[in-house]
Amino acid sequence: MSSSTPQDQFIALVAKGGKLNEADIEVVYNKLPALPIDLLRGEWKGGSFDTGHPGHTQLLSMNWLGKTFHSTENVDPIVVSKDGKRVCDENWGHAVLREIRFRGLLSTAMIYDKHPIIDHFRYVNDKLIAGAMDTSTFGDAGTYYFYLYK
Repeated sequence: MSSSTPQDQFIALVAKGGKLNEADIEVVYNKLPALPIDLLRGEWKGGSFDTGHPGHTQLLSMNWLGKTFHSTENVDPIVVSKDGKRVCDENWGHAVLREIRFRGLLSTAMIYDKHPIIDHFRYVNDKLIAGAMDTSTFGDAGTYYFYLYK
């Protein structure tokens, strides 16, 4: 993977699917550039890496569809299907977007209002975003990596 860009490497991880090593995702994630807040507007579908992390199991059990970024102050962090429509799962509340330094890079982060969770985003391309869920919700399980796509 070293001869390609970090963006190409992340796209390859998404395309590979199946069981992935969390450390491999982390290495690529840490090389990706910052994501400006403005690029997150609108509805995004969600993708979950199968790394054995409990975050993957939880998202699958909720039938997670993705996230909706209405504005900087109004984000639906967990969007699910209800009666065939995309709706915010109110158990997870809402969120706001802020620029936060994470692993040495100032980038867009989403801060949940009901849970001690911050999702950090990195830029892959205009239709694919890398995410890292930084939370104590899963105990010692560490960071959970996911992606958003259009």
